[in-house]
Amino acid sequence: MATHTMTVNVRFCETDALGHVSNTSYFIYLEEARIRMFEELGYGSDIKDWRFILASAKCDFVNQAFFGQRLKIETNVAKIGNKSFQLVHRILDEKTGTLIALGESTIVYFNFQTQKSEPVPDALRKQLERYLIPEPKEVNF
Repeated sequence: MATHTMTVNVRFCETDALGHVSNTSYFIYLEEARIRMFEELGYGSDIKDWRFILASAKCDFVNQAFFGQRLKIETNVAKIGNKSFQLVHRILDEKTGTLIALGESTIVYFNFQTQKSEPVPDALRKQLERYLIPEPKEVNF
């Protein structure tokens, strides 16, 4: 299983009055991770060819992050459906490995001309499968 990885340096403008990274900034980090992963898969950010629409985004904040900290964002695929797929993200302190946040996003394969979802193409499905987290095996007692 492959994991898409990127890093980000926390900028001062991404912090809030409490001195830590603002909750809204985490969603920007997750968006950047998704876009970079799509680019790595060969899907550029040319808007006329874009086929992805965000259906859901979630972030659980585990530890605080601060200005100047370098964060590592790891992205995997949790599941692939007929017309959508789910990504999971881990945001870690790059130096210590401390878990900062966990994110999830559901992406729908979408035709912006017809304004309808479409089946995930086989070629994209194969690419996503490289990042797919294996399902836990059922344990019988």
